Amino acid sequence: MPLLEPGMRYVDVNFQNVPSVIATAVLEGPDGVALIDPGPTSSLHTLRARLSEAGIGLKDVTSLLLTHIHLDHAGASGTIVAEQPGITVHVHERGAPHMISPTKLLDSAARLYGDQMDRLWGAFLPVPADNVRVLRGGERLDAGGRSLEVAYTPGHASHHVSYFDAASGIAFVGDTAGVRIGASQALVAPTPPPDIDLDTWKASTERILEWRPSSLFLTHFGPSASPAAHLADLLERLHRSAEAARAALNAGGSDAEQALRFQRDMREEIRRHMSEAELASYELAVPLDHCFLGLARYWRKRK
Repeated sequence: MPLLEPGMRYVDVNFQNVPSVIATAVLEGPDGVALIDPGPTSSLHTLRARLSEAGIGLKDVTSLLLTHIHLDHAGASGTIVAEQPGITVHVHERGAPHMISPTKLLDSAARLYGDQMDRLWGAFLPVPADNVRVLRGGERLDAGGRSLEVAYTPGHASHHVSYFDAASGIAFVGDTAGVRIGASQALVAPTPPPDIDLDTWKASTERILEWRPSSLFLTHFGPSASPAAHLADLLERLHRSAEAARAALNAGGSDAEQALRFQRDMREEIRRHMSEAELASYELAVPLDHCFLGLARYWRKRK
């Protein structure tokens, strides 16, 4: 596992046998191990194996810290808690009901992923209510030997939070800082339905910068230095993709034609910065058809 600093590492869960798509942060302390965004159950075997190589078992885990409840971030939580019932799951108050009773969340996801649900994500088991600690933002948590500040950071999702370890200067920001994979260093804004909001997303990046972090940790994928420059780039990319979605909508045609127009324009832009193999990795983390659906919903709501 790559080292962030002593007592703090991360795991590549090798999602769908592709490296550098989903990262789980691992915080180790005398009070046990905390995992930030454990990923989906379909990758739990890899998470378990990588932890074992470092001498860590799920029995050592005391806390799961979720940035949000999307399946690529939180899907394995219920499975882990079923195996280790003493684990506490930290999640924003808007997401907590869906971790306890995930039927509505899974129905929504199934509309996007169809018959690929099980292959991509595996089981999404409920987390018992007694294991859930509800967050609102503004809390301080002691987990994995760290004292972490919590901020409410919506925009990508209405139930998104970020965590900050002042001792190391690392902010764990989930999807609020976008997706950056591989050597290209290109940023893509993940904009799936239903919660995309450009104004609140911008405000969330400003909230993260109030911490004055020395680096950001992205679930997709890993550490990023120069937080101010990174987040400025992310907002620019978010604006570009939003305008591409609006242009696709304004051009008319069927929903399918609008979506294809957006995907074509975005792929053309992204290909300028990366190889075809890297593009495939990006689209595992941030499917462009889903990005269009989220932005189209945003623009239609504004009308």
